[in-house]
Amino acid sequence: MIGKEVIETEPITGSQVKKILEDFAEENELNYEQNLTLNHLARFKRYSAEDAEEIFQKLQDDFGLRDKVAAHIVDLVPVDLADMRLIFAKEPGKTTPEDMKKILEFLEQYDVEE
Repeated sequence: MIGKEVIETEPITGSQVKKILEDFAEENELNYEQNLTLNHLARFKRYSAEDAEEIFQKLQDDFGLRDKVAAHIVDLVPVDLADMRLIFAKEPGKTTPEDMKKILEFLEQYDVEE
């Protein structure tokens, strides 16, 4: 990456990345890495871009989660406490099983696209 410098980073969800790449592909040709990313994102179930953005915001606002953790939850679509424990494994501070259950109940409101 000669001559390139990261100015700012911000965690976003896979649904947002997919939408950005699809919009970009309408007017431009995707390079190899962009094609790989788009193909990878198409393989897994996920929330729609609109739902993903809403979930991402609510996880931050209502549950007080960091951007990175909220993005992981939206991308991984956890279905049980085991999945949630894996997401929170390296998080500083303790997230209780009750809080994880509340997040899972919140996520059940949204449909997952196959």
